[in-house]
Amino acid sequence: MSFDASVKLLRKGSTAVVIALALLASSCQVRPLYSESTGVAQNLAAISYSPAGSRVGQQVRNRLIFLTSGGAGEPAKADYEVQLTVASYVTGVLLVESSDTARAGQIVVNGDYTMRRVSDGQVLRTGHRSATSLVDFPVQEFAKLRAIRDAENRAARELAELIRTDLAIALGR
Repeated sequence: MSFDASVKLLRKGSTAVVIALALLASSCQVRPLYSESTGVAQNLAAISYSPAGSRVGQQVRNRLIFLTSGGAGEPAKADYEVQLTVASYVTGVLLVESSDTARAGQIVVNGDYTMRRVSDGQVLRTGHRSATSLVDFPVQEFAKLRAIRDAENRAARELAELIRTDLAIALGR
């Protein structure tokens, strides 16, 4: 095969690839998650949440209410209900061998949720999410307790963001 023939074949092949990619890109249906036309923001504001069973659960619940309602609070008459269960635990990761104490740790906050439509009780979404926050343990006991509480609050805020995104995706379908 001559050099000219291979160049022509390469040009035709690259043209075919460009056309195929253009057709593939034109079939993509990307749209904004929070666009006004989908009504996701209004549906998020119509969600009520189950009562919390712990301090960390209350942090997650409060943050979810703020994020989904834009600061307006829970609706008087909700269209959707979310059953939320939150648990957290602390683990030490850097142990000092001589004193058998941890110098650093991680806080893991787990959240299980189920979103139902109030009108017919249909389950729209169930899920499990978790968030991890790292913490340094000071020598003083009160400072250690406060560091753990601050890390739990950070992880609770992150968990609420993750759950809010999942709920928005479910309502946007």
